[in-house]
Amino acid sequence: MLNKIASFIFYGNYFYGICAVALSLEASIQQSSPLNPFWYYILLFAATIIYYTKAYIGVTTADKNNKRSVWYLNNRQMMIRSQLVLTIILIISTFFVSIYLWQKLMQMPPLQWLIILLFPVVAVLYYGIESFKFKKYNLRNNGWMKPFVIGFVWGGTVTIYPVLFHAIESNEAYGITLFGFLLFVKNFMFITVLCIMFDIKDFAYDYNQQLKTFVVRIGLRKTIYYIMIPLCIIGLGTFLVYTTSHHFPILRIVINTIPFILLITVAWSMYRRKSILYYLAIIDGLMLVKALCGIISFTLF
Repeated sequence: MLNKIASFIFYGNYFYGICAVALSLEASIQQSSPLNPFWYYILLFAATIIYYTKAYIGVTTADKNNKRSVWYLNNRQMMIRSQLVLTIILIISTFFVSIYLWQKLMQMPPLQWLIILLFPVVAVLYYGIESFKFKKYNLRNNGWMKPFVIGFVWGGTVTIYPVLFHAIESNEAYGITLFGFLLFVKNFMFITVLCIMFDIKDFAYDYNQQLKTFVVRIGLRKTIYYIMIPLCIIGLGTFLVYTTSHHFPILRIVINTIPFILLITVAWSMYRRKSILYYLAIIDGLMLVKALCGIISFTLF
């Protein structure tokens, strides 16, 4: 029973929805921005699950070695119903979110519209537009770019959107602060490293498909030493430089370093092949750990 629940939460991408909400709460608290209305987080939760499930919902044949695709094939009807329910929830939450904002949205300057549209457009291009003309713009097929695209979209969605939404709702001018930008870089790099870890899991498949991910191009050892660890340092370093120069409480700084220490520790463990649920629960679980550390450190210290 527990295995079925765990499979539904992780294979069904519900855990991604939880992480998106948690990271958004963290970003608002860290940037001293009031939390957004309940419907905002419901919309974010539903949209995240729908987006991630899109890649698997159409599975009609599955490689027996890919437990996730096998699970989708065996639970196809349940996931179709799940997508339908989530789509209804998405529509309802979008209505309640926009009913108070549509006039303010029409008055927004072009720069804010650019910021709002940037991340969804990149997310759409990640899967590609299903037409002969635009199919070449499928960013997912660019192996080295793929983790950065995902990290970029996640970074913008959970770092910039919560504060931007509140600014629109409050009819206030929005501007990206230095601290907000550094938080974006930190989240961008953190999630990019997680994506590279998943590329390690998919090494054999990507190699056969001639998808030139980092691990396919340069090997596992160099990927860990020359890509993953430097990106961890960049993400953590941007945060530490600002917090130490602005004399943040030492406990706040220490608690926020914990997720990056765990990230590097998990990176070392990638030398041994793990199960898909390990990747989903442990690696993606670092997003939730990061969010909790950020919320606790800025709330208590």
